[in-house]
Amino acid sequence: MKLNLKRPLAFFDLETTGVNVASDRIVEIAILKAMPDGSELIKTLRINPEMPIPLESSLIHGIYDEHIKEEPTFKTVAAEIAEFIGDADLAGYNSNRFDIPVLLEEFLRAGVDFDMFDRKFVDVQNIFHQMEQRTLRAAYKFYCNKDIINAHSAEADITATYHVLLAQLERYAGVDFEDKQGKISQPVLNDVDALHLFTNMNKPVDFAGRMVFNDKDEECFNFGKHKGRTVEQVFDLEPSYYSWMKQGDFPLYTKKKLDEVWTRWNKKKELTRAARQPQQPAPAPARPQAPKPVTQQKQQSKPAVSVTPDMLEQLKMKFGK
Repeated sequence: MKLNLKRPLAFFDLETTGVNVASDRIVEIAILKAMPDGSELIKTLRINPEMPIPLESSLIHGIYDEHIKEEPTFKTVAAEIAEFIGDADLAGYNSNRFDIPVLLEEFLRAGVDFDMFDRKFVDVQNIFHQMEQRTLRAAYKFYCNKDIINAHSAEADITATYHVLLAQLERYAGVDFEDKQGKISQPVLNDVDALHLFTNMNKPVDFAGRMVFNDKDEECFNFGKHKGRTVEQVFDLEPSYYSWMKQGDFPLYTKKKLDEVWTRWNKKKELTRAARQPQQPAPAPARPQAPKPVTQQKQQSKPAVSVTPDMLEQLKMKFGK
């Protein structure tokens, strides 16, 4: 099928250092420019992002720091990219929420006025999500070929959910699945442990998604300016972030899990401080002391009394002598 185009439609995709639109940078851009006459033009460029590529991102797109260290920065190729796209409309997969905003950020940094006026944007993911709805009703129809009677009543919905899972186990038994790292497995098994692992791929800490576990099972923030950093790293850099979250409008369970990390972090700090304190030398054992010579008190001697004849006479009378 040929696209019915009035002007070119530029499909483009970005590989980046991460998923933060404001701070992450492009490491590769590929553009397929579909022309109204049915021809296609393709341009692919690798970009030096002027910042290290996190390992978790490299594992997904396969581009490491050594691959782009000699490549041009976006600023040096921004005009070339803008000229190639020209007045084309833009298309991509999840492009409205990610690729277009990131591309515009890069153009602004480079000082290139990429005019967005009167362009059309086609996000293929949105077509998919809207036409293949992800509601329980759509899943029940897709997997069980039935309509939910009394939809949105708790009992009808939960019964439908149960039957959808049974149908999924039958449909996907032995079916291959390829994850973002290219690892192929057959994860849909009739086993709760296996289903738990497969349906919790984001590994949430607090279920609200404010914190998630990374590949090392460390709690990481999943929002805001510290997104991607471990919670303990943020406490090291900005301990007041804990108080801000405790006072903020976050779910109680999020705050409970935050408290657990805070308590553990403080204990580690106390142990570190104790280990750094200089050890006090143990007191030397006391040497036994020789007993002091007992000095006898000098008795005060009474002055000598002269013996008189009367005294001798009294003694004779007393003792009968």
